[in-house]
Amino acid sequence: MEPYHQPAPDRASLRASDQDRDETVQRLQVAFAEGRLTDGEFDERMRGALAARTYGDLAGLLADLPAATAPVTPRPAVPALPKPGRYTVAYKDIVRLAGRWRVPGTYRALVYKGGGVIDLRAAELTEPVTTILAVAYKSDLQFLVPPGVRVEASGFGVTRDEEWTGDLDADAPVVHIRAFAYKGRVETRTMPRH
Repeated sequence: MEPYHQPAPDRASLRASDQDRDETVQRLQVAFAEGRLTDGEFDERMRGALAARTYGDLAGLLADLPAATAPVTPRPAVPALPKPGRYTVAYKDIVRLAGRWRVPGTYRALVYKGGGVIDLRAAELTEPVTTILAVAYKSDLQFLVPPGVRVEASGFGVTRDEEWTGDLDADAPVVHIRAFAYKGRVETRTMPRH
């Protein structure tokens, strides 16, 4: 009697790692910057990348994009995240920060006649209290914050919208958004990661 050999699973059914999801997010950002994806497609695929469980899930998000934006083979070691940037400036342009990135203790965002989304849901907050100074001139700027983070918003033209309500730990990290919006708005939203 011959021993039974279980067939090796195909790559598409193997579980993806955080690094694989990050690489797919980076590829989607490149495709968006090249104009290959609309705003709606980019948002939908970013959510899909962050929620993906397998290589097949990730490959499906990039299937209609050129090979230059296809996922790459996973690297053996996870590189350290780069030192956090201190500011973002957009002049008649769109700001989009998402995925894993480092947020310094004080961060500045200035948008002039543009708009954008700064997504903190997968970001690494480097301090227990993060202060974000935002100016939106004829612009709409949105900050997405994960549940479990205390958000304090103040300033002119700032709105707050929560899709999640619940108790916060006493030592929960704090994101203080001090903003000024002229003929625009700065919105903060607490919403789940996926």
